[in-house]
Amino acid sequence: MSSEKVEIIEKTICYRGFFSMARLRLRHRKYDGEWSDELTRELFERGHAVAVLPYDPVRDEVVLIEQFRVGALDFPGDPWLIEIVAGIIEEGEQAEAVASRETIEEAGCEIDQLERVCNYLVSPGGTTESTALFCGRVDTTNVGGIHGVEDEGEDIKVKVVTYDEAISLLTNGRIKSASPIIALQWLILNRERLRRQWL
Repeated sequence: MSSEKVEIIEKTICYRGFFSMARLRLRHRKYDGEWSDELTRELFERGHAVAVLPYDPVRDEVVLIEQFRVGALDFPGDPWLIEIVAGIIEEGEQAEAVASRETIEEAGCEIDQLERVCNYLVSPGGTTESTALFCGRVDTTNVGGIHGVEDEGEDIKVKVVTYDEAISLLTNGRIKSASPIIALQWLILNRERLRRQWL
């Protein structure tokens, strides 16, 4: 790929498995209009994801999940993280369809309405991954238990908490992943509007 601002000199695939790793040699335009020196960067190509905060506006409750995350092995605390529903977008899938499917698989509940929160780059210094983040209207009656797709190695604990409990988990630092942090901060700003609309 070359453009007026970025020139890819060489792209080498270093590893290809469930994810892939590429090494790029490139240069880009600097703010003064000159070309940068040649840079070498590794790029983790993970695909794109969807994340959903299931919210019940009637009961004023959110659905949170907890599961083991290998990337958190060396992070303070333990690698079982409090998160929200999430999944990878497969080729040809729409983000909204993935949101509905993953909410059933991971949390055992169905989305009645869906509102897009934002699209964000997860860690653009080293990965191509982006996340389409949603808030989904659900009925939390009888939601809970252990869920997940067994042949994908998923062992997901589902917990329904009040809005206040969720915000307490956020402000006390118990929630450490980006998607639930962003989603709950968004809910703080949009909760009253959502309750008016969805009720």
